[in-house]
Amino acid sequence: MTFDFEARHIIEALRSGIPSRSVGQYFSESRPQMIQEIVTHLDLVREEGLSTGMIISGKYGEGKTHLLNTVFNLAQKNNMVVSTLSLSKETPLDKLYLVYQKLVSNTYLPGRLQPGFSQELSRLTPNGPLAKEMLLFAAKQLETDRLYYLLRSYLNTDDQDEQFQLQTDLEGDFIANLQIKKIYRRIFQEKVNFNVNFVKTKHCQDYFTFLSHFFKQLGYNGWVILFDESELMGRLSKQARMKAYFNMAGFLFPRKQLESTFSMFAFSASYSEDVIEAKGEFTNLASLYGENLEPINSVLNAINQAPQLDPLTNEEIHEVLEKIIVFHGKAYNWQPQVQIADIFKTVESGGYLLRSKIRTAIEYLDQLHLYGKVEKSTIAQLSRESFMEDGTGEMPVLNDLLDD
Repeated sequence: MTFDFEARHIIEALRSGIPSRSVGQYFSESRPQMIQEIVTHLDLVREEGLSTGMIISGKYGEGKTHLLNTVFNLAQKNNMVVSTLSLSKETPLDKLYLVYQKLVSNTYLPGRLQPGFSQELSRLTPNGPLAKEMLLFAAKQLETDRLYYLLRSYLNTDDQDEQFQLQTDLEGDFIANLQIKKIYRRIFQEKVNFNVNFVKTKHCQDYFTFLSHFFKQLGYNGWVILFDESELMGRLSKQARMKAYFNMAGFLFPRKQLESTFSMFAFSASYSEDVIEAKGEFTNLASLYGENLEPINSVLNAINQAPQLDPLTNEEIHEVLEKIIVFHGKAYNWQPQVQIADIFKTVESGGYLLRSKIRTAIEYLDQLHLYGKVEKSTIAQLSRESFMEDGTGEMPVLNDLLDD
């Protein structure tokens, strides 16, 4: 008996509810209007070299992460570098140096299965045109000149340990300024005087700017940065949230900070009500910053006005079900004899979350494959049990999940 292992992977990813870029590749036709808006942004980056950003919002389980995976595949097909990050307690947006380190470890060059860009760094030669361009850029276009001394040392050192240290710094494991000075002086017998003393909590934006220019010079059509779980910013303290919004502005409205970059943030649909309104973000902004409201004011407005993922139409659900039937047949080497109307009826009773509908469809096909008949679905009951313990029968809003 033979199986299509790619199809098996797709079905198991859908069954588990775990986000998968493969699923995003094959299930990308839904929500065409929003996809077209995203494609327009990507075209601006790819064709005109502009940098831009976008926010989307959606209810729990309605496909925000799936949409980000679809964008991942669209970008890669357009020869664009893609970085992904789920914001969390360990990588909060108010600490940009932590965000940089995590993003770099989840950065994929087009056509590469493994993350990272060290292979491109290793190809640089001290007198090569790309190295000269990057050194000039690092010396003249950044707030600090730390990356000039670091890159020049990396290109010219004959010590593998030194090269490794300098490479890991470029990847976000920042080494001390004194260590860079020491390495540079050993190689060139010159004393280093930084134009600005680099502090990672203040000047990490230099690394994002440097990397965006590097990707462009390598011949890629731009850099796409995808932020998931953005609503977790609501767990930060008041001042930390304001700092996170400020950093967010650097991605949404990048101006000169980023080159040919598209950044996308996925928020819970309840963020505006549960955080911006309930915690009085505009009032907090005024109290902390007085009249200096920008760019945070623009970020808060952008979150409030973000397009929301609407539930799929019946036609779109039918298209998804048709694909699931095909993949299930390939995955388990059988020919499902099923009417779309029958499976759609069962799916509609399986809960209102898109994720639950998909899992109900797969359970339906599992039972038909194994037993030749379909019993009552357990998915709907499991969904209700997960979110009805308080007896309300309602999904928890973001405020229920956030710390006070």
